[in-house]
Amino acid sequence: MPQVIATIGQMGHVLAAGRKRAGLTQAQAAARLGISQSRISTLERDSGALTLDQLLALFGAYGLQLLVQDRPDNSLIEANEAEW
Repeated sequence: MPQVIATIGQMGHVLAAGRKRAGLTQAQAAARLGISQSRISTLERDSGALTLDQLLALFGAYGLQLLVQDRPDNSLIEANEAEW
C-alpha cells in the first residue's frame, strides 16, 4: 500500500508497520540486519539519524521499496525550499 511520508515521525511508523507486516520482531529484524534490537527500536521511535543505506537495508529486510515521484501540488515545493 503506497504511503506518503512528509515527516521523520511518519518514517518511524512506516518502519514499524513494515517490520510487523514482514512478521518480524525487533530482535529478529536486528539479527537479520546485523544490528542491535535497541537500534531498531530507536529508528522506529526517532528516524532522524537514519542514513539512506540503513533505510534501504531496512526496506529490503521488510519487503518494502522506495518510490520517488512529483507532488501533485508544486506550490508546496516553494514553501519547503524557503525552509532550507
